[in-house]
Parts: sequence; structure tokens; C-alpha cells
Amino acid sequence: MAAALIGGAALGAGFGELLRAVIEASKTAAMFRDALEELQSTLSSIEPVTRDINSFNKVFDKEHEIKRLKQIIDKGQKLVRKCSKIQRCNFFMKTCYTYKLQRLNKSLERFCQIDMQTQQMRDIKEILFDVREIDKEVRRFSSKVGSGSENGMFSRVAVVGSFKVPEPPGKVVGFDAPLKELKMKLFKDGISVIVVSAPGGSGKTTLVKELCRDEEVEGKFKDNIFYVTVSEAFNPELILHKLLQLKDHRVPEFQSEEDALNHLEQNFRKMAINPILLILDDVWPGSETLVDKLKFTLPDYKILVTSRFDLPRFDFTYPLKPLNDNDAMTLFHYSAFRENGNRYIPYDLVNKVMKSCKGLPLALEVVGRSLCGQPVAIWQSHAKQRSKGLSIFHSSGELLAHLQSSLDAMDNKVGIKDCYLDLCSFPEDHRIPAVALIDMWMEQYKLDEDDDAIVNLHELSSRNLVNLVVMRKDASEADGYYNNHFIMQHDLLRELAIYQCSLDPIEKRKRLILELNNNKFPNWWLEEKQQPVGARLLSIFTDETFSFNWGNSIQAPEVEVLVLNFRTKNYTLPVFMEKMDKLKVLIVMNTGIYPAELSNFLLLSSLSNLKRIRLEKVSIPSLFMSSLHLKNLRKMSLVMCNIGQAFKNGTNKMSDIFPNLLEIDIDYCDDLVELTDGLCDLVQLMELSITNCHKLCALPEGIGNLLNLKVLRLASCTELITLPKTIGSLSELNILDISDCLSIINLPVEIGELQSLRKLYMRGCSSCNLPPTITKLHHLKDVICDEETAYQWDYFKSHLINLRITVHEEDINLNWLQTCL
Repeated sequence: MAAALIGGAALGAGFGELLRAVIEASKTAAMFRDALEELQSTLSSIEPVTRDINSFNKVFDKEHEIKRLKQIIDKGQKLVRKCSKIQRCNFFMKTCYTYKLQRLNKSLERFCQIDMQTQQMRDIKEILFDVREIDKEVRRFSSKVGSGSENGMFSRVAVVGSFKVPEPPGKVVGFDAPLKELKMKLFKDGISVIVVSAPGGSGKTTLVKELCRDEEVEGKFKDNIFYVTVSEAFNPELILHKLLQLKDHRVPEFQSEEDALNHLEQNFRKMAINPILLILDDVWPGSETLVDKLKFTLPDYKILVTSRFDLPRFDFTYPLKPLNDNDAMTLFHYSAFRENGNRYIPYDLVNKVMKSCKGLPLALEVVGRSLCGQPVAIWQSHAKQRSKGLSIFHSSGELLAHLQSSLDAMDNKVGIKDCYLDLCSFPEDHRIPAVALIDMWMEQYKLDEDDDAIVNLHELSSRNLVNLVVMRKDASEADGYYNNHFIMQHDLLRELAIYQCSLDPIEKRKRLILELNNNKFPNWWLEEKQQPVGARLLSIFTDETFSFNWGNSIQAPEVEVLVLNFRTKNYTLPVFMEKMDKLKVLIVMNTGIYPAELSNFLLLSSLSNLKRIRLEKVSIPSLFMSSLHLKNLRKMSLVMCNIGQAFKNGTNKMSDIFPNLLEIDIDYCDDLVELTDGLCDLVQLMELSITNCHKLCALPEGIGNLLNLKVLRLASCTELITLPKTIGSLSELNILDISDCLSIINLPVEIGELQSLRKLYMRGCSSCNLPPTITKLHHLKDVICDEETAYQWDYFKSHLINLRITVHEEDINLNWLQTCL
């Protein structure tokens, strides 16, 4: 606070100019060097204290108390400038001005020793007097209240504290754009509650404090800006009593909370001559009811909320983003070097340490302070630890404690914390597919429905622990289709999850996260007699330099979920997977640019409990290999894969390879031109999704054999010309999605035989003609289409009395691209 106030104050400017003048004169006026050095020492020792005193004097309107000090400084500046102009040979002037410099030094010392101490004694007496009066007031209230709350009376609590907005601590940088947008919303009619939302340590409170210092904001709300901290363990009764003391310390008795709110509203109406801004800082879930109760119908009354959680019920939420590199460097430089710190740290080293803070203001300040004044060796050690993968939380208990509270708050939500910790299984700065997380959580935590997993993701998003990005919003989400949902996680929050997972010994960890980039292995991995690990989730990261022969290098018999993240042109599935008898979910993700050749595919046959497999950006060999047999596989997802060889007909039946496969999801597989008839042997299949496969031109005629198929999605298969006539045999089909299948001109007449069809998606199918047999779809309830197609359906509404036609406007979100670039 003091630094912010002193920056533009006359005393601060004068003090700095005098100190600089003394330092410069010491270099040029050698004849006065001893006196100037003594003066410099005095100024350096008293400057921090007088700067703070000046800032508080401004707050309490006591600036006149340092008037004499300002006069001394002004005379000192003139004296030092004269000393710099005196010729070395003028011994008379040397003696005269040396004496004057000594007198200046004594004047400063005398002011600090006598004037300031006298003021200090006076201030202490004033504080003691105020405390005594407060004590009397508290005792008076206590004697009146007695046991009033037990008799149904709204108990009265004496609350002491200022409603003045505190000054932002330290340096404020990077908030120009947020301040501009917040101010615009604050001045906009129709918005009563504004929420600033971000993870802990992002600078929400600092941003709001800075907003209240804005000239236009101060000019509009004047003295009607009130600041209240809510916090997690909030007491609504205490907060109401505190608000009732606004501009009046006398609090009458109340029979109920409603009575207190009525009185508070009346007080606000009296103050509403000017607009009112009420700031509720650090609001947690459960406190929203308090905000609702404080939403009085008053002209120009605004409530500004800060929260580390997303609070969507209110008018407007501003998600505060991490600082960019330029602003992060400014803040870090201020914390690490201050004014007189060691500035001889190499820039590359400073930049490396700064980037490890990931743009989080709290991390930048904490790490900067910890390195302030430290030698280069300490900086190098910090950077080296980070490059070796040692978490920033190992060396910063303050940062850990601040962010830990967000994790501790999840303890009362069953399973949420586990779901959050699972997110570190995926690479940094990577868009995590929601469906991959659904696969993991459905098997690991035995959830009943996909929707249960999505609820967990929304819960994490509401806590600002993740950013849930929906690339393309459409009605298919209601049917459990989440291929357009992705998760982004702040790097430091991911690091916090990894740190939490690493606190237990290797053999006892529930999650084991291994980053083996540059062929670097942990020591325990290379031990000859390696102990088995007990992890249920194992995630392994390797990069393009990885060349290690896996062998049986790790024993992990308890693993249920295995995530393999790699970035190379060729990838061999690890041999040690063969002994993972409990493995239920396998996720193989290539983060490189082009699909990688995947080998050792046959070892999947040894995984008797494998239920879900997701392969992303790999080239898949033929699935008709003689010994491939996955008897318990329920779901197979192939995303951005080369699968041209995978579905070529072979000697084996697909039903022999996947006897219990219930769901196939093929997405963005560009080399898929035509499906094999062998796929139609999977008579147990219940869901088939082939989406965004733009070269797919035909479906096999045998698709009518999939008698148990309930969902068929073909969205955005732009070259698909027609649906097979045998589609009419799909007697169990409930949902059909042909959205954006631009080349389909006519639906087959056999579509009228789909007696179980209840929902049909036809967005972007304006050129598609409907056959008259549509009138036979008596169970069809929903058609989601574009406006042009809706006109055709209107013709059939008289025959389909239960039909609801929804013209859906797509919401395609391209903002996520900015987070990935």
C-alpha cells in the first residue's frame, strides 16, 4: 500500500531526488565525499519508514505532520546542488558547505528522534482511547443482548472495521484490459451483480481494489463505495450487522434476518443520493444467497463480487486470465529486484524463472520475493530444480498454502478431488477430451452414466480448477454426445495436482505420473530389484528423443487406467502392459503433428479385463490379425487416426475379435473412405458414431444386421452420398444424426420403417429431400434441423402429432484456439 501511495506524493518524489542528488554529488564532489556519504546513509535508513508514515498520513489526513520534513528535504536539494558546483580549490567554501551538510544531516536525525517519536506517542494514546471506547460499546451491546437470540431475537454483534476499500498491495500490472471491461460493465444499466472469477492467486482482489481507485469510478460512486470480505466460513449475521454500521455505529435490535435486511435497505435508500457500489470479496459457494438478499431495487446500485468459483447465476462474470509474458516479467522484476536489488542476474535466467510461474501473479510475487537479493547461484539452483521437474511447491510453502485451500474445499464433494487429480495424466497445455475423462471415470469410479462424469467436469469448472471448452454447442449434448467438449487446465494447477500425487512413497501412490522425456528415468525405475507399484492410474510421458527398450521395466499389477502420452513417428506399446491384469481403460495419445505408426498391437489380447480403448493420432494395423482377441472390450474410440488398413476384410470375423463391443466412435479419421462389411457382424453393437470423416462416401449394405443399434451418428461426413436401404432394419434405432452430411440429397423411403426412432438431427441438410414414408415415424418426437429443412417437416406435422421441430442455431466456439496457440 505504501509503495502505491508514495509514488506520486511530493515527499516521495523529493526524497528520491535528494537521495539521487547526494549519490551523484558523491561521485563528482570529492571534497565533500565524507559528509555526503554520511548524509546518504541517514537518508537510506529513514526513507522506508518515512515513506510508510507518509502513506498512512495521507489516509488519516495528517500530512501536515511531515511539513517540516518536506522543508528540510527542499533545502537539502538546493544545498547539494550548490556543493556540486564549488571548485575543488575553494577551501573556504569547502569548510562552509561541509558544515551545512552536517547540519542538514543533524536536522534529519533530530526530526526522526524527536518530532516523529512525539507523534508516535500521541498516536498510541489515541489508539488506546479508541480501544477503550470500543470496549465500552461492546460491553454495552453484550449487556443488552444477553440471551436474546435464544428468545427468537436476531442477536446483535458489535462489529468493528472499516468499509473503505484497502489499497492494492505492491505493484499492479497487467490489468489495463480487465479494468476497462469491468468499468464498462459497472457503468452499464441492467447489470446489478458483476463477478470477477479466477483461481486463487490470480489477482482478483487486487483488480477490484485498483478499479475502485479509478477516477471515473470514484467520481461516480464518491463515498458510497463499501468493501466487505465474505470468505469461506462466512457468518451472514455478522456481515449484516457490519453493513448496518455503514456511516452509523448504532445498531438497533432486530427480531429476524428479514427485519435486518429491511432496515439495511432503508439505510441504502437514504444513501442513494449518489450511486452505491458494494464489494463482496472472496465469495464461496453457499454464500450466493447472501448476494441475492443484498440485491435491493435501487437506482445505480451495483454489487461487485470476487470469487475463485464460477457463479453463473449472476448477471455478468469476468474470468480473469493469467498475465502475459510482458506483464509477468514486469511484476516479477519488481518483486525480485525492487529498487536496490542485485541487477546482475542474466536475463535468460530471470526469464526462465519467470516463465516457471505460468503468469500467476501470486507465484510471480512469492518466487520473486524469495530470490530478491540472492546471488546468481541461488537463481541457477532454482531454475535447475524446475528443469528437472521438481515442483515449485517444494520451495514455496506460501504459494502451496494459498492454492491448497481450493483442493481442501473439495473434500466434502464425493469423488471430485480424485477427478481433479486425474487431470494431471495429460500433457501440459493440452486440450483434454472430455470423452477420455468419461472413459476413465466410468470404469475407475463405477459411475452409472456418462452424464455423471460431465457433472464432475462442470463442478471442477465452477471452481475455476479447469476451463471447460465446448467447441461446438448443439442439442446432441442432451443425448450424451460430448466429443466437442474439452478441458484446459492452468499449468500451475496441473503442477499442484502432480505435487499432491507425489507426496506418498512411489509404491503407495494411487496415481503414478512419469515424465520420461530425454530418456531420463527415475532411479527407482532402474533398480535391479524393483518393487511393484500399487497405483491404479499410470500415466507415462515420452518425447521424440525417447529410444528406450521398454522390456518388463515396471511392475504395476494394480493399474486400472493406463495413459500413454508420446510425441514420435513410431511408437511401440510397452511389453510390461501384458502383466496389467486389472487394466480396464487404455488411452494412447500422440501429441505430435502426424499420425504415428503403432506397433506391438497384438499384446492387447493379453488384457482380459480391458473395457475401453482410445487411440488418438496413430496408424492402426489391421484389426483382423489372426490372434487379436479382446473379449471384454465394450468401447473403442479412434480419433484422428489412419484406419485405412484397420477395417480391411480378413479371414477373421469382427465379432470374434470383439464379441462384446457395444460402442464404436470414429472421429476425424481422414483416410476412411468406405466401411468394411465385417463391421456389420457386430450384432451386439448399440452405438456407432462416425463423425467428421469427410472422405467417407458409403456405408455397407449389411448395416441392417446391427439389430441392437440404438444410436447412429454420421455428422459432418460431407461426402456421404446416401444411406443404405437396409437402414430400415434397424428396429431399435432411437437416435439418427446426419447433420452436415451435405451430399445426401434423398433419404431412402425405408427410413419410414424406423419405428423406434424418436430423435433425428438434420442440421445443415437443406438440400435433403424427405420421402412421404416419413409419416410412418409415429414415435418420432424431435427433429433438430436448420430453417430450410424445417419448412419440409412442417408439411408432415399434421401426420406426426407428437413431433417437435427445433431450428437450432449452432454456436461454434473459436476462442479455444487462442489458448492452444
